[in-house]
Amino acid sequence: MSARWWQWAGRDQVSRVDAYTRQSLYLLLWGSPVFLALQALALVPEDQTALALAVTVAGLVVCVPATVVLREVMEAYPQAGALPRRAVPFLALLAVGYVAALWLPTETRGLAVVLLWSSLAWSLAGLRGRVATGVLLAVLTVTPALASREPRSALLGLGVGGFFVFTVRVSLWLLSVVQELDHARRTRSALAVAEERLRFARDVHDVLGRRLSAIGVQAELAAALAERGDPSAPARMLEVRAVANEALREARELARGYRATDLGQELDGARSLLRSAGITVELDVADLPPGWHEPAAWVVREAVTNVLRHSEATTVSIRYGEDGVLRVGNDRPGPAAPAAPGPTGAGLSGLADRLAPLGATVTTERGTERFEVAARLPGPGPAALPTGPTGPTTRAGRVAAGPAGVAP
Repeated sequence: MSARWWQWAGRDQVSRVDAYTRQSLYLLLWGSPVFLALQALALVPEDQTALALAVTVAGLVVCVPATVVLREVMEAYPQAGALPRRAVPFLALLAVGYVAALWLPTETRGLAVVLLWSSLAWSLAGLRGRVATGVLLAVLTVTPALASREPRSALLGLGVGGFFVFTVRVSLWLLSVVQELDHARRTRSALAVAEERLRFARDVHDVLGRRLSAIGVQAELAAALAERGDPSAPARMLEVRAVANEALREARELARGYRATDLGQELDGARSLLRSAGITVELDVADLPPGWHEPAAWVVREAVTNVLRHSEATTVSIRYGEDGVLRVGNDRPGPAAPAAPGPTGAGLSGLADRLAPLGATVTTERGTERFEVAARLPGPGPAALPTGPTGPTTRAGRVAAGPAGVAP
């Protein structure tokens, strides 16, 4: 249940600013007539004191519908539109009161007009729009002059009325800014949650996708060996079990947020995985800058997964050249390989989106005899830090800095 307007404890900061702004405007709406009446009563002749008190009470009664109108104006802010629904009968009441005030004695007439003028100024000052503002200021300027029959009163009405309008507008503007900032904070929190879910989905795709591909390849090989009666079939099935256990371990690390992407581990894993599928690996990443180790590990992971899923490759090369491009290529691309340059498929598209904030780009090149994923990694490191508890490690640097050549 939301707190009532007069309650303070239990509110959050935004709700407190809202309550403070509204209560302040209500206080000004009701306090101004009281202050003006106290000043006017001291100047009214004794024979008009009772009449002046009656006018003061009537002015306070007018503050009741003025409060309702002010509440509707605050609810509508900052939109500029028509008058609030209850403003029309309120304006009619003010017009009747103004006409009646013209028949009062001079001293009391001034008090009545000022009380009506104050209710009008505070209740409708928050209306936005040039037309509404212009009409309100014109009425606030002309009304005192007509009542007192002194042109100089017009300047006083314009000055004080402009101050009232400014005060209400600034108060409501500050309230709207605080509300927008709170909305932005909530949106940012929701976006952070969505980004974390997307990151976790990418990690699950990258890690489990490769492991499941390996399980599929090794299980198919073990089945073929078993059909031929090859005694090495049980050993292959044990390898399948080992890969499954490794996938389970990595899935648990992902769920706990402990797993960091390591280039050395990715290269070792890719080499072992491809070798188990009968694919030769050529590795040359000695010159890869340490700042790009983790993004390069993403590229290697996704490219090797695609090799296992979509090709009949016999050779895979992983090379980093002097042009700042990491290339992962394979021969004998399958029919499911992309048919045009550019990152295609959910995995490569996600990889491109992940590398774009870092200043890197991903493209693909396909020929009849070769398919290649090329990641341009400019400079010594990414333009932005990768998210998550990751970063280049000593082991990654050791593997990357090793001698180039064909993996054993």
